[in-house]
Amino acid sequence: MDKMKLIEAQYIKKETVEFGVGDTVRVLTKLLEAPDKVRLHPFEGVVIAKQGSGINLCFTVRKVSYGEGIERVFPLNSPNIDRIEVLRSGKVRRAKLYYLRGKVGKRATKIASKDEKKK
Repeated sequence: MDKMKLIEAQYIKKETVEFGVGDTVRVLTKLLEAPDKVRLHPFEGVVIAKQGSGINLCFTVRKVSYGEGIERVFPLNSPNIDRIEVLRSGKVRRAKLYYLRGKVGKRATKIASKDEKKK
């Protein structure tokens, strides 16, 4: 096995949630408020991209807050991420949902759910 993969294997999180592009997730990150106090800060939105592999896997989450689009890139194996909750699974046909940047209002967050039936 490659030496880099052996070193990376120590830092990859074992308990990760399976999610994909188009899913609505809540990412709870750790914020230091004081030297001995940690607060969990949620960031909820749609996963619009996943890039990288192994230890370098990152995902981009987009939400619309007060009419302004906000995107944040999270490294999946970061120690600052406490947990990831999948709220809704989305049914999409693309690997990157960058077209959502041009959408406004309710259309910016509207993605068909996997469990919805076809009509």
